[in-house]
Amino acid sequence: MPAQILSLKPVVLPVPGRGDDLQVRVSAPAAGSGLPVIVFAHGYGQAMDSYDPLVDHWAANGFVVVQPTFLDSATLGLTPADPRYPNIWRTRIDDLKRIIDDLAAIVAEVPGLAGRVDPSRLAVAGHSWGGQSVGMLLGARVIGPDGRPGEDRTDHRVKAGVLLATTGLAGDDLVPFARENFAFMSPDFTQLKTPTLVVAGDDDQSALSTRGPDWFTDVYRLSPGAQGLVTLFGGQHSLGGIHAYKSTDTTDESPARVELIRRTSTAFLQAALGLNPTAWDTEIAAPDPAGLVTVKR
Repeated sequence: MPAQILSLKPVVLPVPGRGDDLQVRVSAPAAGSGLPVIVFAHGYGQAMDSYDPLVDHWAANGFVVVQPTFLDSATLGLTPADPRYPNIWRTRIDDLKRIIDDLAAIVAEVPGLAGRVDPSRLAVAGHSWGGQSVGMLLGARVIGPDGRPGEDRTDHRVKAGVLLATTGLAGDDLVPFARENFAFMSPDFTQLKTPTLVVAGDDDQSALSTRGPDWFTDVYRLSPGAQGLVTLFGGQHSLGGIHAYKSTDTTDESPARVELIRRTSTAFLQAALGLNPTAWDTEIAAPDPAGLVTVKR
């Protein structure tokens, strides 16, 4: 019998100066205690109620999942003319930090969840722009106009991460439009030391990059914390359809790809957070026709 889960939205955090209060959704198992937490960052235009194929699986397997709606969400309707727009990438990181700071208050809003959560077992995950956002908490930085890594936003309360279709290096690897308009797409991964799983599709050709799908594996190659890489065969940017069930805008719909992500991410986080130390080793030992798991030894 499938494990029962509960979900509550919105939990509202007042944030003076943000323009819109920060809204989050919380999903959790209906039973159990000592529950670990995943803070999940959505991709551009999505919202707190996206990514059910992942969230439902994580919650059914014992995780509390907290999902913010960032200012770029289509549900808020901000345009480039809004004065907040150029700094949304920074606001995203502030939002993630605020959620971690106020985690106890967020949990207290969910009936029956208080006292069942272990905040010391904290992970972050994100897709696309969300991967860039949570990557900053894992230790990545943004290279500034002076060519040097910028502010360190590492959060040592975060013990593990999952980066899904996260953008790679900048410079000549970006098309001119991206170089001119997306300053945050200039990562430095050398200080990303938190244990991390990277997921990429081998058919994910970004319109923002001059390179091929291997661009999305830069974080695995260049960060000391990235311990595993899941390469999805035929996977494009939606990675088989992780952002919604049966979505009409999924270009590579594949339940098998989504299932591989669910299994590997769950096993990786269970091991990294000390819940099941053998889960990751057991998972990588099993071949899967949907993709390939590579690990650093």
